[in-house]
Amino acid sequence: MSDAPPVTRSVMALFAHPDDPEFFAGGVLAKWGAEGKRLFYVLATSGDKGSDDVSMTRERLVEMREAEQRNAAAVTGAAPEDVIFLRNPDGELFPDLALRKQLTRVLRQYKPDIVVTCDPTARWGRNSGINHPDHIAIGNAVLDAVYPTARDRFNFVELWRDEGLEPHKVRHVYLAGTHEPNIRTDITPFVEQKIRAIMCHQSQVKDPAALEKRILGNQDADYLEDKPRYTEQYRVLTLG
Repeated sequence: MSDAPPVTRSVMALFAHPDDPEFFAGGVLAKWGAEGKRLFYVLATSGDKGSDDVSMTRERLVEMREAEQRNAAAVTGAAPEDVIFLRNPDGELFPDLALRKQLTRVLRQYKPDIVVTCDPTARWGRNSGINHPDHIAIGNAVLDAVYPTARDRFNFVELWRDEGLEPHKVRHVYLAGTHEPNIRTDITPFVEQKIRAIMCHQSQVKDPAALEKRILGNQDADYLEDKPRYTEQYRVLTLG
């Protein structure tokens, strides 16, 4: 598998929940941030159901998780204004026309060259576990928004007619959590940065030491060198 194609200007990480960008793609986002690419983070929900604390309220959880996501994005160099929350209900995403319109709007507004999202075909993890239905839904909705909806003027014509949002063509889509990767990106210089970004999600990380140990133990076995090597793998779709 080859390394990633070049990024020319900007990247949009488009995921379901706060912390998804860091867990799914934290290394490559840190790499692109270090290269000076503008990073947009778009979260379809604010993770308002992601707590087992019986004293927690959904309103307080939203406030906490949005702040955590802004802090995590800052680790890769993203500006606070480039972290966008669509605030759909957590656990209730569905790839319908309403969600597709939301995504089409942000794609036309910010015009990313690359979009990173979840692979909607990965219904379960590579080793174990069931993938969250919101991850499947956001992957499907993003692909539908990228092609053909954001590209063609008369899809959601009101976005063009009433909001002045011109069509936009995304160059590459990176599907994270895929079972069928076609690129492998070396994130070794950025693995500590990825860990720092993940640790910003204090409401979700129950055992920081154990999580860091697990991430650092997940070395790429194909690299037979003295120093550990870390990679992230993606299915990359290149659009004409």
